[in-house]
Amino acid sequence: MSFFKKIFSSEKKETLDKGLEKSKTSFFDKLGKAVAGKSKVDDAVLDNLEEVLVSSDVGVNTTLKIIERIEARVSKDKYLGTDELNSILREEIAGLLSETNSGEETEFSIPHPPADKAGYKKPYVVMVVGVNGVGKTTTIGKMAYQFKKQGYKVVLGAADTFRAAAIDQLQVWADRVGVPLVKQSMGSDPASVAFDTLTSAVTQNADIVIIDTAGRLHNKVNLMNELTKVKRVMQKVVDNTPNDVLLVLDGSTGQNAFEQAKQFTAATEVTSLAVTKLDGTAKGGVVIGISDQFKIPVKYIGVGEGIEDLQVFNKFEFVDSFFK
Repeated sequence: MSFFKKIFSSEKKETLDKGLEKSKTSFFDKLGKAVAGKSKVDDAVLDNLEEVLVSSDVGVNTTLKIIERIEARVSKDKYLGTDELNSILREEIAGLLSETNSGEETEFSIPHPPADKAGYKKPYVVMVVGVNGVGKTTTIGKMAYQFKKQGYKVVLGAADTFRAAAIDQLQVWADRVGVPLVKQSMGSDPASVAFDTLTSAVTQNADIVIIDTAGRLHNKVNLMNELTKVKRVMQKVVDNTPNDVLLVLDGSTGQNAFEQAKQFTAATEVTSLAVTKLDGTAKGGVVIGISDQFKIPVKYIGVGEGIEDLQVFNKFEFVDSFFK
């Protein structure tokens, strides 16, 4: 396979390498023990590899897919040495990520509308969902910074009105990045905030609107109703919005991130994912499992606390760093 005939931007790649260091070290420590004393990939090695992948938060179903792919390689090639296992894993995981269309972009950008799409007008609207504490507000701030750096005009909307801290935190990020924030008082109707945000953005001829929403999962029906109302109200201002519903997940929570993804995909149509806090954890394998299991593209990953450390997810770069 020719997955890795790529030249990566050195600065971004160095940050990614550093951000995945804990995950990589943990994984290869386990992999080394799994193949210790073995020269051939046999059933015992595959059983051990399965355990390594599951314990690395890749997830059971995705692990089984990877093992099946490697079994097929073993059957076809008759003899595979354990020294080849690293490159085989690298190729098969990249292939798996390719099937979900995860990680095709290399920089922050918004899709250009088809030339024949009647009635399309700016702005491009991203509605951000996710439970409190996953890094949602920080992700929005870093997205705004990156989009502004690319020359886009950005407007933020503080529709998480159930926590005063959420509004205040987003204001800090808006001030830091230098973009306008539309907000109301705590306890206001989130849909009203979304309506005002889009109205303001249209008036300002903005390119991108990013709207924060409440991160509550105590009642899926209420969450569903609230997000549906926010969408419906936004569509009164700009047709067919939001263009993207971005779910933010905390990669350091491992399997809990899977559960959050299940809850939110049941409550609303999620179209993309951001996986944060990968630099402080050995659970980076969760990116592979979530991308595969939910068939939703991973768009961004957080690999550090710096404003530049939210990266557009690129599967080639990610797998190359993980198996470097």
